[in-house]
Amino acid sequence: MAERDVEAGAGFELPVLLFAGFRSIIDELHRELAEHGHPEMRAAYGYALQAVGRDGATASEIGRRLGVSKQAAGKTVEKLESLGYVERADDPQDGRRKLVRLAPRGIDVLVRSAQGFDRVRAEWVRALGAERVRAIESDLRAMAPADAFRLDMAAWFNG
Repeated sequence: MAERDVEAGAGFELPVLLFAGFRSIIDELHRELAEHGHPEMRAAYGYALQAVGRDGATASEIGRRLGVSKQAAGKTVEKLESLGYVERADDPQDGRRKLVRLAPRGIDVLVRSAQGFDRVRAEWVRALGAERVRAIESDLRAMAPADAFRLDMAAWFNG
């Protein structure tokens, strides 16, 4: 019976392998980012920068987008601001509000991240073949639909 379980794959293996694949991609990306002047970058910071978006956002909006409290979002924004990735500005539509906007350094890290993810995917295509990588992506989309994905898991990956 135990031998058949191994052939079928133990239940715990799937999440472990998915997480290991994720970590290998993120770790490779972060090594690259460090080489290009972003040694302090963490997965959680990348999620937060995405939540800021092109037009900027308030700390409350960032918190909602990430699925965390305004206070948690505020702490992350403070850290990103101290590292030069974001800046705060008056909201032109409401002078009482402060918008968090991407600073040039934040834009640079997002552009480099996108390029890095493309490079890693290309490596997977070279190793596994384009058809297999597309099948993996399709299978994962089917099993984890977009509306089920939330960014509130950022703390899991904050190394």
